[in-house]
Amino acid sequence: MKRAIIAHGWDGYPEEGWFPWLKKELEAHGFEVIVPALPEAGSPRIYNWVPALAAAVGMPDEETYFVGHSMGCQTIARYLETLPEGKQVGGAVFVAGFFKRLTNLEDEPDVHETDRHWFGTPLDLVKVKTHLPKSVAIFSDTDNYVPLDNQDDFRDVLGSEIIIEHAKGHFSGPSDGVMELPVVRDALLTMSENLE
Repeated sequence: MKRAIIAHGWDGYPEEGWFPWLKKELEAHGFEVIVPALPEAGSPRIYNWVPALAAAVGMPDEETYFVGHSMGCQTIARYLETLPEGKQVGGAVFVAGFFKRLTNLEDEPDVHETDRHWFGTPLDLVKVKTHLPKSVAIFSDTDNYVPLDNQDDFRDVLGSEIIIEHAKGHFSGPSDGVMELPVVRDALLTMSENLE
């Protein structure tokens, strides 16, 4: 059975924004959908987010798909990096993902510490790619936090198809007016229906 695991972002939660809509849409297409609450979302850390995602996934296979928002994209990539050689998942859709930099963060010690924690911890995207046959990376041209140059790593290293959405902010639910995100559903359905 096809499964989709949705990973929320920094300060996020399972019922946030477009996640409930996406869950319902994917379930209507026969997916089992899991939206784990990642621990201490206000101060996300790799050492507890990646194991929490791994626990939600259980045993990954080629019918396992991922959707990440913001820090959730980093979390998915770092989870994939831990998989044993030869293990592949179905694919991933990254929304407002980043490996390069974030901008306009609040000037608070914990925020800076979180930023340093994620960017200061090495991530082998070449290894991630060996577990990820297909991916789509979606960005917004009005995202205050994730500049568009973040698309380079997705395109050049992960081989992601790049989609730039207009005026969707950081895709953050009510504050950006994004409660539904058909582009994510369509990308995932296209990806999962083209099983080689």
